[in-house]
Amino acid sequence: MSGKKIGFLITGLLLIDQIVKILVKTNMVLDESITVFPNWFFIRFIENPGAAFGMELGGDYGKLILSLFRIVAVAVIGWYIVKLNKKQAPTGVIVGFVLILVGAFGNIIDSAFYGLIFTESPSIYLSGAEPANFVAPGQGYAGFLHGKVVDMLYFPIINGTYPSWFPWVGGDKFTFFSPIFNLADSYISIGVLYLLIFQNKYFR
Repeated sequence: MSGKKIGFLITGLLLIDQIVKILVKTNMVLDESITVFPNWFFIRFIENPGAAFGMELGGDYGKLILSLFRIVAVAVIGWYIVKLNKKQAPTGVIVGFVLILVGAFGNIIDSAFYGLIFTESPSIYLSGAEPANFVAPGQGYAGFLHGKVVDMLYFPIINGTYPSWFPWVGGDKFTFFSPIFNLADSYISIGVLYLLIFQNKYFR
């Protein structure tokens, strides 16, 4: 796979991720939801100060550690993609790692810059809540590497109740799939699964 094609793939996937996030952040307020397909697919805007799929790391130090880890991971994966390409690895292997790279980099952009260039997104429950706006760099809601990641994809495919005999959670309601995530998270998940399922022979 040529370096130019890899560059186009990275740029295209990253642009799609960022365009979707910016459209959501500048047109919706927190907890606002748009129904795409009733009962199972919604665009629901939340902001995630931590890891993927709505998980969090505590405090400013946790956020900083996570951001630095992502930066190191992107650098290592980028170096590995170059190495794979020089060895003429199968296209599928390279694409799998590109998906992981872009996913991690997409969320780094949120963490690094969104706090600097956007106003705080208010909750839908606040009277007169308006979507976030662009501001001059440095006048946003947080410092460098302390921005929040924009999540919006919500697939509550199954809603039900645990059987009464089920240990600890018997009788409680549940939703599958409950996490709210973004395209960058999807890229990482798809890349990892694709490599595990379809490209495992290469790593043997």
